[in-house]
Amino acid sequence: MASLQALTALGARGPAVVEIGPLRITERADLALASVAARRGRFTDLAAAAQSAGVPLPEAAGYQAGAPYSAFWTAPDMWFVEAPFASHELIAGLLKAALGDAASVTEQTDAWVAFDLAAADLTPLLERLCNVDFRSVPKGYATRTVMEHLGVYLVKLDQGAVRLYGPRSSAQSLLHALEVAAASVW
Repeated sequence: MASLQALTALGARGPAVVEIGPLRITERADLALASVAARRGRFTDLAAAAQSAGVPLPEAAGYQAGAPYSAFWTAPDMWFVEAPFASHELIAGLLKAALGDAASVTEQTDAWVAFDLAAADLTPLLERLCNVDFRSVPKGYATRTVMEHLGVYLVKLDQGAVRLYGPRSSAQSLLHALEVAAASVW
């Protein structure tokens, strides 16, 4: 019988942590992720079910932290919802049960790599990588942008903290882009 071992998006048994100057890049293998979309004409029903289940549905370009669910807006009436993997490994099923037929829910955990970036000020790094005016956007801002030819989601957790979601198949390329840009800044 095969002995299977879970691997992170970077192909290791544990998440990567890279430090370059004051920057710390942490691979987040401890998050479960699902997309939630309101079905046509059912936003009000979805909003009520989400509120009862403790699932935030932030406004456009927004991120809202919660426990156990956090979420960020991805498109009109559509969000990515994250939760701790240890307790929500089957996040899509849990959300589907909580939100019922008012929403379409799809599993996203293994499609994306998540990196948390931390430094006193991430503006010099991010202005080299994407077109987001990081200094001026508020805490809780979330958007889709491009970094080194890769479509990514950027979530501003604080002035010195960002969560990036990029395609899992390009995890190494995204990490390399972050490392090269960081080396040019620090």
